[in-house]
Amino acid sequence: MPPTALTLKRHTPLLSWLQDPGSLTTRLQRHSQGTFSVQVLTQHWGRAEPSEAAALGIHPRARVLIREVILQGHGQPWVWARSILPQASLTGSLRCLRKLDNRPLGGWLFKQPGLQRDPLEVTCYAVADDRLPAALVNDQALWGRRSVFYVHGKPLLVGEVFLPAFLQTLE
Repeated sequence: MPPTALTLKRHTPLLSWLQDPGSLTTRLQRHSQGTFSVQVLTQHWGRAEPSEAAALGIHPRARVLIREVILQGHGQPWVWARSILPQASLTGSLRCLRKLDNRPLGGWLFKQPGLQRDPLEVTCYAVADDRLPAALVNDQALWGRRSVFYVHGKPLLVGEVFLPAFLQTLE
């Protein structure tokens, strides 16, 4: 049986993280007591998944920068994040996002004047969900969220999945 909102109720502490409209980076930095870091898994040009393109309102074949990272606390993988940055958005002051290296995107985003954000979409990833890197999943379903941000009217999609090592910190 697939996980539902009822199974999420058992993870009440996680619910506040999934629904928090503020900076996840800032909250993770506090939660890790200063031992926060970013590990870049991949950053490359490609095409968004169909649901990602639809959320961004871009053509499915539009060129995008795909960035996947692990947000770590205490040296443990806490959150897998996937950001989709349309090439058309990476102009002007957003050009710097092409070279974030191991700096967190959220740290930059929430400092932008006039930042706007669409409502958060919360979802559950089944144990065998192929959208997640195989090395990060185990025998439990994982909860995640995503939303579109607008900086100077330019859209960026950020998705975040909370990993088992993070869930252990909430117990």
